[in-house]
Amino acid sequence: MKESICGLNINYEVFGHGRDVLILHGWGANINTVMPVVKMIEKCFRVWVLDFPGFGNSEIPPESWDVYSYADFVQKFINQLNIQKPILIGHSFGGRISIILAAKKLIEISKIILIDSAGVLPKRGIDYYFKVYTYKSMKFIAEAVGKISKDLENSIKGKFGSSDYKNADPVMRKIFVRVVNEDLTYLFPKVKVPALLIWGENDDATPLSDARLMEKLMPDAGLAVLKNAGHYSYIDKSADCNIIINKFLENDR
Repeated sequence: MKESICGLNINYEVFGHGRDVLILHGWGANINTVMPVVKMIEKCFRVWVLDFPGFGNSEIPPESWDVYSYADFVQKFINQLNIQKPILIGHSFGGRISIILAAKKLIEISKIILIDSAGVLPKRGIDYYFKVYTYKSMKFIAEAVGKISKDLENSIKGKFGSSDYKNADPVMRKIFVRVVNEDLTYLFPKVKVPALLIWGENDDATPLSDARLMEKLMPDAGLAVLKNAGHYSYIDKSADCNIIINKFLENDR
């Protein structure tokens, strides 16, 4: 489905019935990458998913947005689609947006689930994170639709390696730099709603130390660490993730 938000043509989908849940994908990803989470909860909830501007089948912003611009966009999306007091689930970049929405109270939120969320200022270079976020997302998409092959994997690596970061879409490249360099640590204590943190113990994009800092600073947060899982912990350990999410949401059905 399509909707005009902030003057941009935005792609989104809705699944199931019940209380509203909005799932926000990570950098370089799209609706397809969060479908495993949709499948976990769509029997009990009305689940909304969208392609952020510049990703999937949504239009690229006309200028270099920062992370707060994306949060304002999501606020407008929620209001325009009449989504009521949603539960937010954010993976990686989507976690950044969830933190801002909850901390600044831009909308009324009942709970948030942060999966391998970004938000702490990274210690490595921009090229590294561009490669990690984008390559892993593209590889996952290819695997999800059953089209992955060694040649395709090598092609993705070549397209999104560090040297090709400089050849990415100019607007999205500028947005990436602004987003990655934004430290949201100051907002963690302002996240007053119940927060579930789900993390892969081997996450090399948003390390487990980030999760422990969020758990420490957020007033009502709990952390679940998934053993032998990486940045896509909800894929690596889908059964465990399903149990944890459904337990957290058992009183919201």
